[in-house]
Amino acid sequence: MNFVDIAKIYVKAGNGGDGAVSFHREKYVPRGGPDGGDGGSGGNIIFVADENMSTLLDFKYMQHYRAENGENGRGNNQTGRNGADLIIRVPVGTIVRDMETCLIVADMSYPGKERIVLRGGKGGKGNARFATPTKQAPRYAQPGQKTRERRFLLELKTIADVGLVGLPNVGKSTILSVLTSARPKIANYHFTTLSPNLGVAKRYDKSFVLADIPGLIEGASEGAGLGHDFLRHIERTRVIVHVVDISGIEGRDPFDDYLQITKELASYSERLSYTPAVIAANKMDITGADENLEVFKQKLRQAGIDSPVFAVSAATNKGFEPLLDALVNMLDRIPKAYEYHEEHLPDEAPYSEPLKVKVDDDGVYVVSGGSVDYILDTTNPNDPDSMHRFQQLLIAEGIIDALRKEGVQEGDTVKMGEWEFDFVE
Repeated sequence: MNFVDIAKIYVKAGNGGDGAVSFHREKYVPRGGPDGGDGGSGGNIIFVADENMSTLLDFKYMQHYRAENGENGRGNNQTGRNGADLIIRVPVGTIVRDMETCLIVADMSYPGKERIVLRGGKGGKGNARFATPTKQAPRYAQPGQKTRERRFLLELKTIADVGLVGLPNVGKSTILSVLTSARPKIANYHFTTLSPNLGVAKRYDKSFVLADIPGLIEGASEGAGLGHDFLRHIERTRVIVHVVDISGIEGRDPFDDYLQITKELASYSERLSYTPAVIAANKMDITGADENLEVFKQKLRQAGIDSPVFAVSAATNKGFEPLLDALVNMLDRIPKAYEYHEEHLPDEAPYSEPLKVKVDDDGVYVVSGGSVDYILDTTNPNDPDSMHRFQQLLIAEGIIDALRKEGVQEGDTVKMGEWEFDFVE
């Protein structure tokens, strides 16, 4: 089975390149200044809706996607090259959801749509950026922003104007073949259709996309049978056509069948309760169908259901002109397919954790979060000027005050990352 409508992938934007530590070297210029260039930005992750794709099958075999990292800066004030963006093509109608936050970051609702879902890390500043009149030879540079891998859930929600729904074996696939040029697999047994079939129906100068949604059963909204696998494909339809077997040839009551399907749709998504709907009473060519149709309409009236009913026979290709006219008129008045609200993932600053100070079992004051990683990354322990800046940053960033608040005393051991030193007032 080649139709896949759900997949999990791992995606990571490119890291930013590191800034360079470099000094100008030229004959007859004994003390050239700092000329370390900035790192390049990492590549973005971009999703594109491709109308030539109809399944997420490819993502079952390739699950990890990485954009290119930015290049590191170089001497002579040369900025590193930006990493190339990574384009991920998905079928039209695909929802991209971040599995950690459950946010919908992209709804690829029309052909050619592009959406940047992850931005590459920013490049770090070279040491030339840190030069000041009083600090003319900085021996440190800023590292590039590192991005984190995220896990996305891809869900293909078929985009069709009209969806055919009903219990298994009521004739949906046959109706689709009659109304469109689609040729779905048709046989007289349940669950012949194992994936949504699409076709284009035409009436005069109007056309619309019709989808045959695989047969639903009781409990489908809770995942019974093939329920969850296919209910997602009904969510975007603008009009629902309830197909019922009006002949009752399998010993079922057509009205009970109709109520069962409407219940499953409403249980799965409240929005489906308000989706405009019509009823196609199929298999009118079978003896007894006329009497059943009258009983069916009477039960609809008693239940206060005013959905129009169209008597059709897919086997003999009769009764479809009024149904097509009604669908065309309804679609003229109904807005385009539903689109999900897209949200942006929270910005991921390279050093975004809050400052924390704790005392471990050995009495060591462990400092983390805040600007700790930034300070360590941009400090050269072998350079006196860099270490002087390190001490100033401890004060400016509130780390010294935080240590004092936790009760640090002269000579106590402080640990920041891999660095350990004695606290000195």
